[in-house]
Amino acid sequence: MVGIKRLADYLNISIGTVSRALNDRPDVSTETRRRVLEAASQLGYVANQSGRNLRRGSTNAIGFMIEAGRDIVGNADNFFLGVFDGVQHVLRRHSLDLIVLPCAGDEDPLLFLQRMVARGAVDGLIISATHRVDRRIDFLSQAKIPFIALGRSSSGSGYPWIDLDFEGVANTAIDRLIAHGHRRIALGLPSNDINLGFAFHDGYKAALKRHKLRYDPEIVFHVSSSEAGGYQIAHQVLAMKHRPTAVLLVYELMAAGVYRRLNEAGLAAGRDLAIVAFREWPLAKFLSPTLTCFRMSLRDLGVSLGEALLATMPDYADFYPQGVVNRIWPMELVPGESDSHDFAAAAPAKARPSPGI
Repeated sequence: MVGIKRLADYLNISIGTVSRALNDRPDVSTETRRRVLEAASQLGYVANQSGRNLRRGSTNAIGFMIEAGRDIVGNADNFFLGVFDGVQHVLRRHSLDLIVLPCAGDEDPLLFLQRMVARGAVDGLIISATHRVDRRIDFLSQAKIPFIALGRSSSGSGYPWIDLDFEGVANTAIDRLIAHGHRRIALGLPSNDINLGFAFHDGYKAALKRHKLRYDPEIVFHVSSSEAGGYQIAHQVLAMKHRPTAVLLVYELMAAGVYRRLNEAGLAAGRDLAIVAFREWPLAKFLSPTLTCFRMSLRDLGVSLGEALLATMPDYADFYPQGVVNRIWPMELVPGESDSHDFAAAAPAKARPSPGI
């Protein structure tokens, strides 16, 4: 087992400095802390430390890591609150506590996670906002720390995850829009490398291909996951000579920005631009016309996350003999009026876009 002395010798710094870096003391520079955490991971110090904590059952707490970037902080959404409620429902059965671990938007998520693990603060972890390539998954797998990911990633293999059905939502939405006569359908995606954007994009392209429609990257917009991002999408759409007649949004909060920009231009959602958003959220009820979106139970999702995590932990596996969980979480269509206008019937024959445009 690699101890703190060997770690200090490897880095050629004092044991005290290593200890202060591992415990996130303010008198250690950012560069030194980074070197210590990386060396701890490479030499196995973090894994052994965590193993001792897990065997002792010393924390009786589960950590839920979220990324608290500007988009998340600025959005009045209740997604995580609903999920937390479900997770806590499961943990209470075993007298376990939930600790929320918000990673600042300007911090490396891996270094943040390594620091939390080095402290031995929790017995298991739920990570969210998984990236296309997510080093946290490799780190936790190698360190043999129980975890589950809310979201898939191309990193690692054999780890538990639950992800929302982004491909299914994209397929259902495209089918619905095409049935209403739309052939040029824009897509709103996040501007980061969160994996959900890639999954949604793949579903969108597959649906277009199934309907024999050409994929046009010019109407795929990568913007912030917020009302401002939706406003930007609508602004760019209105500036186009050959406008899309519909837009599919991976983040529901984008819809408010699209509505606002259309209203400024004297246009109406549903009539001049059909809108389908990914998920129902409380403030959507104030949008007019009503928003077509998709629904799920956040609490049930949290319950499944909690049970799937405990299934990987020896002390609780007998209660949840389900093994490693890999599950796509279903979504239910909530039809609204934002995409109910029959474009094919309303448009003059010569103005209707033809398949393949």
